[in-house]
Amino acid sequence: MKLSRRFGLPERLLAILLLVAGVDFAANTLLFDRASRFALREDDASRVAEHLVIASRIIEDTNTTNRARVARDLSTNRFSLEWHAKGPRPVGSVALAGMREQILDVATELDRADLQLHLKSVGTLGSIEGSVLLPDRSILKFQTYASAAWALNAGRIMTLLLPTLVLVILAWALFRATLTPLRTLVRASRTVGSGSPEPIAEQGTGEVRELIAAFNQMQQRIHQSMTDRMQSMLAIGHDLRTPLARMQLRLERTGLDSEMVKEMTADLGEMRHMLESLQAFVETGGSRLRAERIDLAVMTQTLVDTAADNGRDAIFDGLESLEIMARPVSLRRALSNLIENALHYAGNVRVTVRRDGDFAEITFEDDGPGIPPDRMEDVLQPFVRLDTARGRDTPGMGLGLPIVQRAIALDNGTMQLRNRVQGGLCVIVRLPCAIG
Repeated sequence: MKLSRRFGLPERLLAILLLVAGVDFAANTLLFDRASRFALREDDASRVAEHLVIASRIIEDTNTTNRARVARDLSTNRFSLEWHAKGPRPVGSVALAGMREQILDVATELDRADLQLHLKSVGTLGSIEGSVLLPDRSILKFQTYASAAWALNAGRIMTLLLPTLVLVILAWALFRATLTPLRTLVRASRTVGSGSPEPIAEQGTGEVRELIAAFNQMQQRIHQSMTDRMQSMLAIGHDLRTPLARMQLRLERTGLDSEMVKEMTADLGEMRHMLESLQAFVETGGSRLRAERIDLAVMTQTLVDTAADNGRDAIFDGLESLEIMARPVSLRRALSNLIENALHYAGNVRVTVRRDGDFAEITFEDDGPGIPPDRMEDVLQPFVRLDTARGRDTPGMGLGLPIVQRAIALDNGTMQLRNRVQGGLCVIVRLPCAIG
């Protein structure tokens, strides 16, 4: 294990190539050894020897102009002959020395004719080919079949395929082992910033170990940065509450005009609302609260009824009970934000709760101005306000929908925004239903 860690990816690939070369050499050596010792069955050896002796004698006694035709006439389905006055003799990569000696034992005169035998190329007709020299130095070529020669050709095919198969298997095993820590790194990267960092064990090749070490340092820095930012923003929000409270008390004692006091009180209230939104946005970045079994329909209907009791145009429709697993505090804030947004921008809201398979679906619809299609993604970004569409008297810091999106994502839910054909905005929230 320690030795393998010293090798990087290039070294491992080189080791594969060396091993494949060794396997290829061993396979070819084995094949040539088998081929050199390959022997025919006794009846096959006698058949080949008899055909060659008879054909050689007949063609030797035939006029040269007729020898090619006679060779064709002497050919059979299992033993074909060709005569050539001159030319190269067929040469194969695998010589059959054992078989040659076997045939010469049956017909010794073929030794004087310089009998040559070799295994044919893979994929061609026949299995064995060779040639003999006639006394006038003309060449008699032949092709024949041997009942066991297929085993040699199968061995040759395996010799060609074996290095490739070994390479594929070794490459798969090596890359799988190399990519295992990378897959762990990918899984860990999906959760960076969502909680306390969990260092990944440094394993794999040297390059991968360096990457994991850099990732561990990076996620530690990100966590520290996010913690510092959150603590700073919470501290600012907390510290600003005290001067706002003092300003409210002093305002009540100033003796100013009641209309002026009312307007300044509204401004102070808006500032408090902005601080509360900022604090909620920071806190929803990663809640440590555990999910609980809650009745989504009851929670939603309660929020809608509260708004209606305050004289707002809020209507609830749908299921009376629908249980999910979620964090009640953050989810209640998210649903309340969606209702308040619709009431503020449109003056009305219709909320529907229904079940769609394994998901609970809550739909918020209003008759307001909607959102420009090219700005749908923008409204989900923190501190973005669409003043041109929503009016410039809008309170808050543009954190309403980002807070909702974070809270819903925390419970494995989704939120979709779309404009209604008849006007207004439609927000669809989907959350997994409770199991059992």
